[in-house]
This record gives sequence, C-alpha cells and structure tokens, in this order.
Amino acid sequence: MIRICFAGVTGWTASAIVAAIEGSADLVLVSGVARSAAGRSLAEAVGCAGSGRVYGSVAEALAAEPADVVVDYTSAAAVKQNALEAVRAGAHAVIGSSGLTAEDYAELDGAARDHEVGVIAAGNFSVMAALLRKAAALAAVHLDRWEIIDYASAGKPDVPSGTARELAETLGAIRRPVPAVPLAELHGPAEARGAEVDGTRIHSVRLPSYVVSTEIIFGGAGERLVMQHDAGPDPAPYVDGTLLAVRHVGEEVGVRRGLDTLLFGD
Repeated sequence: MIRICFAGVTGWTASAIVAAIEGSADLVLVSGVARSAAGRSLAEAVGCAGSGRVYGSVAEALAAEPADVVVDYTSAAAVKQNALEAVRAGAHAVIGSSGLTAEDYAELDGAARDHEVGVIAAGNFSVMAALLRKAAALAAVHLDRWEIIDYASAGKPDVPSGTARELAETLGAIRRPVPAVPLAELHGPAEARGAEVDGTRIHSVRLPSYVVSTEIIFGGAGERLVMQHDAGPDPAPYVDGTLLAVRHVGEEVGVRRGLDTLLFGD
C-alpha cells in the first residue's frame, strides 16, 4: 500500500485525484496539507473517508504521519519548499505545481539524491499534454523554427506556465531554433517578442475562459505545423498521469521531468 500526503488537498485539482486514490486498492491518503484547513480531519476538509488530518506544512504532516509519496498541487510560491521538505524527510515527491525553474530542479535533484528518493515533476500530468511534448520533440529533430504560445486563466501568476516551460526545455535539449530578427534590431518594445527559455520564444496570454492551453507553431518555407493542447474546466485530465507517477516515483533516485518519461521511457 502506498501512503500519500497530498499538499494542496483543498485545491481545485485535488478533488478528482483524492477520489481516485480512495477508489484504488493500492493507494491510501494518510494526510493533507492546506493552511486554510489545518487542524481539521480529512473527512471534514475534503469529505475523505480516511482517518487522517490536514496540516499547515509538509514537514508537520510527515512528522505526524509517515508517507511514502508527497503529491504537490499547490502554487508557485509554495511548491519548492514543499518538495524540499518531502525529500529531506525521506519521502518521494510527485509535483504537479508549476513555477519551478531549471535551477530549482537542479537543487531539488541534488537533495533527492542525497536522501535517495525519487521525484517526478510535470508541468502537466495530462496524457494528451505528454503526447504533445513527445510529438513536438520529434518535430524539432527535423524542423528548426518554432515559437510557443502559453494560454492560462487571468489569475495565473506564474509565467510561462510549467507546461510551456517544460516544452521549451525539452526542445532546447534537442536543438535551439533558428532565431528571427535579433532583439537589438527590433523597432518597438522587445517585450513584444515574449520571453526566451532555452532558445524558444514563449508568449504568455492570461485571460478569462482559459485553464491551461499550450500551442507550438513550427514554421517553414511556405508552410506551418501547429500543435495545441487544451485543458477543460475540470481536473479529470490530470488524474491518470498523477497516479501513474505516484506508483512509479520510487523506481529511480533523483528528479525526472515530464509524464512522457513514464509513458515513453525517455
């Protein structure tokens, strides 16, 4: 039985994943983390049938109730501390929150290796989003010009989204796209060209009606290839990928990034 501590247990994504954990024969939710519900039982806070409680921090939760895996769906402001507290306590971590940089992941990887635990982090645990990343990586082997448009809700504070950043870093490991007009030669504000992540220009749009949508455009002479993943208004797309990560995170020490590392063995 895999014992789970869920950070962000009262959040939007948690409801569907907690229900799936309760319906699984090999998983059990032993504690939750949410400052707004700290001190309450899981039953009171989220309607969970288990006997665990909600705590104000990952460190408090793990000290009170040992867990094998910490699942984090919190925020860009909290995720790094949560993940470090998990691995330092000897728990594996599955990170579904965005906001971590490549430097953050390097620090987390070092801590995970020091404590001999595994971490799986994905900007998006949707299987379809993982397929987009895989397809884009295949395209980047043969195409040399692309840009990413990152859409999310008006209230999402971190830019670019974890999905877009992860995609750019994946492509950057394959090759850097041929640059367009250098920023120094532009007429007008350079900010209009978006941010650069590992050579890829990313344009972050924040508007109502979006949840998370990632579009990558490959351009060539006289043609374009457009790939896009759109997430709907409920957390169902993230359930299967998250539970797959929970079940396999202990198989390797250190940080693995992207659900595609599990789906395709990359």
